[in-house]
Amino acid sequence: MGNKKAYLGIDIGSISTKGVIIDENNNIICSSYLWTKGVPIQAVKNLLKELKKNLPDGYIVVSCGTTGSARRLIGIMTGASVIKNEITAHAIGTSSIYKDVKTIFEIGGQDSKIILIDNGIVTDYAMNTICAAGTGAFLSSQAKRLEIDVQDFGRIALTSKNPTKIAARCTVFAESDLVHKAQIGHKKEDIIAGLCYSVVNNYLNNVAKGKKIKPPIVFQGGVSKNIGVVKAFCDVTGEDIITDPNGHLMGALGVAILSKKEKEEVFDFNVLDLDFETKGYECKRCPNHCEIIAIKKDKKIIDTWGNRCERGAII
Repeated sequence: MGNKKAYLGIDIGSISTKGVIIDENNNIICSSYLWTKGVPIQAVKNLLKELKKNLPDGYIVVSCGTTGSARRLIGIMTGASVIKNEITAHAIGTSSIYKDVKTIFEIGGQDSKIILIDNGIVTDYAMNTICAAGTGAFLSSQAKRLEIDVQDFGRIALTSKNPTKIAARCTVFAESDLVHKAQIGHKKEDIIAGLCYSVVNNYLNNVAKGKKIKPPIVFQGGVSKNIGVVKAFCDVTGEDIITDPNGHLMGALGVAILSKKEKEEVFDFNVLDLDFETKGYECKRCPNHCEIIAIKKDKKIIDTWGNRCERGAII
């Protein structure tokens, strides 16, 4: 049994699942990043298995927090002491490292967000969860179309001397414009660089529209690993853009920090051995016809959500 306290944070998204374990000084002592693959429960089990294996000797996890699109589901599964939205989690995580941060750009696999901070407090934010244009999934699909590895996207973009202008207001327009530009002879590296600039312009003209962007600016999320997009942000905003090697873990870090304020209870990694399943159905007990989600542990319902009145309550 360890005698040094540690805290677990899980950020569960539609594309990727991230987890960190931190010490009492908010230092990340182990982390994991893997694909969700449409099965969040199994993804978190895989995540916990990896974190447990890499947890240094002498530490014991005494609280857990969850964030991300499946935060409630995974929070119930893990018995989390805190379940928080992504805005709060990312702001807390980023501010813990960059004390003076004023603006956070975040572009993930399927959504993007901007968070404005003043003295460590979120003053404004916006999210884009409707259109995939400008997200990691968008860049991955364009890399596949251009027959290059998405990992090489940024490196190739930096070799361009004349980036192609690509219409990126939506995925359909961007793809048709990309094909057209390739057919009339634009170089591949110019098209790739153009896509990086189109991601930035799409973000600034939509997600960040009307927002007062102030430095220091921290860029995070999976797309922040793309050096071509980072350069495009620098060029278009005229500001230095900060990226962090752990930028993809900021949500998990933030919710781990938040979990430190809650009641301590030793985290049971035996959750790996339990059988969890979810079931969705439409409640017809009133005209609302709510979509109810039930989660079962070893065949027994442990929680439900989605009902807007007491008639839809199951437990």
